[in-house]
Amino acid sequence: MVGNAFKKLRRDLAFRHGRRLRQFNYWLLARVAMTIIWLLRLLPVDSALNFADRAARRIGPWVGRHNVAIANLRNAYPEKSDREIQAIASDMWGNMARLAAEYIFLDALFDYDPAATKPGRIEVKGIEHFVHIAEEPKPHIIFTAHLGNFELLPVAAATFGMNITALFRPPNNPYLADYILSTRRSTMGSLLPSSTGASFALAAILEKGGNIGVLVDQKFSSGLETTFFGRPCESNRVLGTLARHYDCDVYPARCVRLPGNRFRLEIEDKLTLPRTAGGSVDVHGTTQLLNDVVERWVREDPGQWMWFHKRWEISGPRGKHRQARQRGEAA
Repeated sequence: MVGNAFKKLRRDLAFRHGRRLRQFNYWLLARVAMTIIWLLRLLPVDSALNFADRAARRIGPWVGRHNVAIANLRNAYPEKSDREIQAIASDMWGNMARLAAEYIFLDALFDYDPAATKPGRIEVKGIEHFVHIAEEPKPHIIFTAHLGNFELLPVAAATFGMNITALFRPPNNPYLADYILSTRRSTMGSLLPSSTGASFALAAILEKGGNIGVLVDQKFSSGLETTFFGRPCESNRVLGTLARHYDCDVYPARCVRLPGNRFRLEIEDKLTLPRTAGGSVDVHGTTQLLNDVVERWVREDPGQWMWFHKRWEISGPRGKHRQARQRGEAA
């Protein structure tokens, strides 16, 4: 009895100590990040972004996630040499560093003016779709991926008068999350944190005829089994489910990073969604279609996607069965 009580006390103390240590690590990391942000603000925009790119290319290979990125790249591109794989990974780290630094300069970077006679940092492709979605009195779903600076898409939507609520996943670090959320809200309009109940909130927006923006390229535990680059993965079914329920148009949108710290924002034609024999939207087929669109984008410029994400990790019993089968095949 006393022994059990002692063990419980020890577990409670370890939990509290671990939680405090984790909070301290979050606080320390946030302080370091804010110091770097303060230093970058002292530089001109282009100098700050180029510096972040160079620094990340040097530091990235020493980060644990670099090994995940290399493994993913080798599986996705078995025909590429080690030099080509390392070059893509280096571009990825440069892109991610630029994305982080660009939070500081979003107002300065987004200079798109439909009436401008000279090109700026931002060019837009698919203007007619931006205008159509903004003016059409019905719900729409716009999806994108972690490519280029995807955060600029909601800013562009607001420029064309599009009322859109973007679903986003806040960082685990609460101190950085507060800063990023305040930065996003000042330029991007309505935001919805990804959490339990988010799908119901998205449904409520569509119910009222609103528009939603969703990132679709991350692993979703216990999601639908689909493929990406020909390999099994788990994907979130929420977009397909909402499209079926509200029978609304779905548009692909992306940001392409261009040389000279410039960007191309584009919305493609609405997708023709696969249908069941009964005529309703096929959720699984739609989810796979989204993966196929993102794969096409990534293949066009693989260095602009975040390869360190464990996109192909299969969770739960499904993953254990797959691992056991692979071990059996290897034996």
